[in-house]
Amino acid sequence: MASSSASKPLVQKIRGKKKMPNKKSLVWWGVALALIIGGAVLSFPSFFSFQIHQEQEIVTPTIKPFPVSVNPQGRSINENAEVDAFFTNENPSISAASIKAKGILGTIASIIASVPGYALVGAAGMQFVTIYPGYRQEEVARAFGKTLDWSKEERAEFLTHTNTETPTLGEGKFAPGTYEVNAGDDLDAIKRTLDERFHNTILSRYATSTAQIVPLETALTIASLLERETSDPDEMRIISGIIWNRIWNDMNLQIDATLQYAKSSANKGKNDIWWPKVAPKDKYIKSSYNTYLNPGLPPTPIANPSVAAVIAALNPKKTDCIFYFHDKKGGFHCTATYKEHVALLKQYYGQGK
Repeated sequence: MASSSASKPLVQKIRGKKKMPNKKSLVWWGVALALIIGGAVLSFPSFFSFQIHQEQEIVTPTIKPFPVSVNPQGRSINENAEVDAFFTNENPSISAASIKAKGILGTIASIIASVPGYALVGAAGMQFVTIYPGYRQEEVARAFGKTLDWSKEERAEFLTHTNTETPTLGEGKFAPGTYEVNAGDDLDAIKRTLDERFHNTILSRYATSTAQIVPLETALTIASLLERETSDPDEMRIISGIIWNRIWNDMNLQIDATLQYAKSSANKGKNDIWWPKVAPKDKYIKSSYNTYLNPGLPPTPIANPSVAAVIAALNPKKTDCIFYFHDKKGGFHCTATYKEHVALLKQYYGQGK
């Protein structure tokens, strides 16, 4: 609302010489600020380690197995209220708010670690590595390698070790989250940490009865597609419904993220870019991961999904949608027919095909 001429100004200009703080005051303020920052940097490892241990302790044997509402054999989805509870604050280890919070903690870890002198403080003790939802395994190796100062060869050795040593860990089985590591940790120690986190967050909740309905590898593969398509848990469940609809209708999935995976796998992550932009010609890439050319799911997961994505894979929303896209502002749109899909594309992008 515009102010009237009769009203008093919110900020009045003070005439005369501006009073400057004396040098002694500036020195004391500088010392106080340095102590605050120094204390934050020095105490951060203990605080952050406590947060990580709390995150690990959230998962206990008393937690119920993942619910499952999809029935692939019956080609049906039986929605239930229990699933919604997994995406609320009633279940903090899985809620969307918790997922976002872990991302923030990971960001804080990166910022603090970049403070000059922090490396000297952390070198003798703990360090932190964050695996973000949707990373592919090479990005996981890069994250650990950056913190532990690995060479390119050591990163490759890490992937070989985790993929071949029993129990094997491959694409889809590096659980997102922040990990505490030490400079002297060898590959076996890191693998044990990764395996324990995957067991606690996924395997311990994946009941035998669930695996009989949806095999774990299938759930992880669908979850990895969802993770790359959206970060919104509600959209994940809708897209999950669309994926199942297309599978049941013998339609190719046509998911661009699989083209990105195929493209970067072929060029071995050129310039360390693992999720390159997709061009129309990429739809013809010869790869078993190309879901434009090949029916069904890709051979393996294409990324490492969050718990939310795994639950969404097992519990899709019942929908008649077959097509979907995000507009330039991030809005989500889905339709049941190709004609409606093209009309929306023209509305938001001026073209559609």
